Amino acid sequence: MTEEREELRCIGCGSVIQTTDKDGLGYTPASALKAAEEGGDLYCQRCFRLRHYNEIAPVSLTDDDFLKLLNQIRDAQALIVYVVDIFDFNGSLIPGLHRFVGDNPVLLVGNKEDLLPRSLRRRKLRDWLRQQANQAGIRPAETLLVSAKKNHQIDGLLETIEDLRAGRDVYVVGVTNVGKSTLINQIIKQRTGVQDLITTSRFPGTTLDKIEIPLDDGRQLVDTPGIIHKEQMAHVLPASALKLVAPQKEIKPRTYQLSAEQTIFLGGIGRFDFLTGEKHGMVAYFENNLTLHRTKLANADAFYQKHRGGLLTPPAKGEEDAIPPLVRHEFKITEKSDLVFEGLGWITVPAGVTVAGWAPEGIAVLVRRAMI
Repeated sequence: MTEEREELRCIGCGSVIQTTDKDGLGYTPASALKAAEEGGDLYCQRCFRLRHYNEIAPVSLTDDDFLKLLNQIRDAQALIVYVVDIFDFNGSLIPGLHRFVGDNPVLLVGNKEDLLPRSLRRRKLRDWLRQQANQAGIRPAETLLVSAKKNHQIDGLLETIEDLRAGRDVYVVGVTNVGKSTLINQIIKQRTGVQDLITTSRFPGTTLDKIEIPLDDGRQLVDTPGIIHKEQMAHVLPASALKLVAPQKEIKPRTYQLSAEQTIFLGGIGRFDFLTGEKHGMVAYFENNLTLHRTKLANADAFYQKHRGGLLTPPAKGEEDAIPPLVRHEFKITEKSDLVFEGLGWITVPAGVTVAGWAPEGIAVLVRRAMI
């Protein structure tokens, strides 16, 4: 019987292990397969390199493949644990999620709460998260805040899952890069003591097939593949740039007293223009190491052309062409709002101003009710 018919699976990403196609999903050298059969952990080559060298390999699954896997949820009797990235909530939304969950209850889990300022009251943040989900047509049975990376509130999450699942399976869903696999790893560690079983990475598309984890009553906790949200910044930036814009620590807000016709560059991958309105303080929430530069709007185009890849980084010098050109989005602000650069961060702006946000082509720029 061949390895493929036995359906040996990578414990990192869930792919079926195979030893013939080096470029295919689940490829593992025969020598590594033999070592695993003698008692070692079985990882595909992609996951092995990701875990040990932080190398990311392209994923050949299509959007349709991911959606077909999610469609299995529709007929399941299960609790749906919907994981979103609080720092990139809008980029975390799965369009039309109700089509996949049917009548199953949804537990909304806001991950990466450790990235937001500690001064922000968590109850207020939970209310904001629930209201934003309601606007997207999602009515969660419960809303929780956790940090999978820091192991914050995982015990409370497990208790809530047990309360809500009522003897059913549990499906964990989310778009790529929300920390879903890190969360699953924390759950596995708490329940079994096994650490870092599933491959985790800041790069999108780590989990390639559903991974089933047995629960005490014979039911399953199922980690599903991340849905690809093409308007996320992670899908257009080279790996070197992504490391500079994906927050790893608590965000430190940066306040700017701006007058009309001033610009703030977000490295070389975004731009904020204050077009009209009274002088006002505006607060920027981005990765602490992302360099922000203020200049006059009249000089902004020339400044960008001269300094991108140098003073304005990312992109690094020589990688300018790897990032799509910036596209302009203009908004009239009628209430205190966040101007969101999806997957990058946001700037909180007051009512009564006109602003423009620039982001790489294909990346969403939008306005939402202010989080803070």
